[in-house]
Amino acid sequence: MQHFTSVHDVADPAALVQSALELKQSPPEDLLSIGQHKTMVLLFFNPSLRTRLSTQKAGLSLGMQVMVHNAGQGWQLEFEDGAIMNADKAEHVKEAAGVISQYADIIGVRTFPSLTDRERDYQDFILKQFKTHAKVPVLSLESAIRHPLQSLADWVTIAEHRPPHRPRVVLSWAPHPKALPQAVANSFLEWMQVADVDLCLTHPEGYELAPEFVGDTPVIYDQKRALEGADFVYVKNWSPYQAYGQVQNQDANWMVSPEKMAVTNNGRFMHCLPVRRNVVVADAVIDSPRSLHLEQSNNRTWAAMAAIKELLASS
Repeated sequence: MQHFTSVHDVADPAALVQSALELKQSPPEDLLSIGQHKTMVLLFFNPSLRTRLSTQKAGLSLGMQVMVHNAGQGWQLEFEDGAIMNADKAEHVKEAAGVISQYADIIGVRTFPSLTDRERDYQDFILKQFKTHAKVPVLSLESAIRHPLQSLADWVTIAEHRPPHRPRVVLSWAPHPKALPQAVANSFLEWMQVADVDLCLTHPEGYELAPEFVGDTPVIYDQKRALEGADFVYVKNWSPYQAYGQVQNQDANWMVSPEKMAVTNNGRFMHCLPVRRNVVVADAVIDSPRSLHLEQSNNRTWAAMAAIKELLASS
């Protein structure tokens, strides 16, 4: 695995899930040699809580040295090739990526979309520039259009709670007062499409995701009908792909409530966090024993460890 930026980088996603599960069961002292004498640099162009802490913990748990840089708070980088740098950009990504490659065995990069320029966002421009100019593997800590570490952790969580039958997994939109990226939803669809699950997508009309991510996944515009018989209900807000970056719907009827969960197959609630209580999901749902949101967050560490281990083995 040369990089970890999407499910397409992974030769066998199910095996990577199994690796995370095995790491979780391993004695901690047996893991320290995996990353011994290796260094990982994590670059954050945007804020982070779970991704930052879980990835840092993952590297340390594998015996690595981990350095974290708040790239969004330093001088601005230039990403355009051929740019005349006589404005506010102090360094080009070519030099930045080249320099960091001399310090690190893995470079982690987190960047958000603009939500104003869909064409540029969907090029995943900043992440791709690091992949182009870095001399070491690049680990996506969330990009403009994907969040593969979150999706890997979600699959690990589903695997741990998988029922005897092929599970029905529903990705449901929920309201939010702000326009949010599509990265988590896009990525979850990609990973679940190669998992052994019965997947469907539900959202209001106008909140369609990019066709390249939806693929053949069934879309049901009636949330309650979509949730019927669900074993896992993954809830997330995203802004529209067509009316890009806009908030067109804040219909509170799409909030996940106990009444909605009652039509599932005693379903498990999932959310990547952070979550707005009583906007996205009712307290009674997220505080119930059927909620997996904290387990998902815990599995972020094991997912990151599995991805890092694979990158180190391949480099």
